[in-house]
Amino acid sequence: MKDILGEISKLREARKWSEYDLAKKSGLTQSTISTWYRKNQIPTIASLNKVCIGFGISLSQFFAEGDEPMSLTQEQREMLDKWSMLNKKQQQVLAELLDNMQ
Repeated sequence: MKDILGEISKLREARKWSEYDLAKKSGLTQSTISTWYRKNQIPTIASLNKVCIGFGISLSQFFAEGDEPMSLTQEQREMLDKWSMLNKKQQQVLAELLDNMQ
């Protein structure tokens, strides 16, 4: 079974987000998120869905393990379509820009 709080922490840390940042992005309160960690509680599906929306991923992406197939959100599919229209140099420049935005 997936360590849900661990996965949320991993996704937050990858984005350099605090609990407060996640709260702002997800529409949840910081105290709700803090309580999950303090009391080692698993968020409800509704709350977890809000967290995923805040991260810009789907629930299936959140729960995907390793090489499991996952579905992309409409926004992610559109971004991949745009990416595929770029030449290698443009992709490199965009990747560097995205790296610097983190």
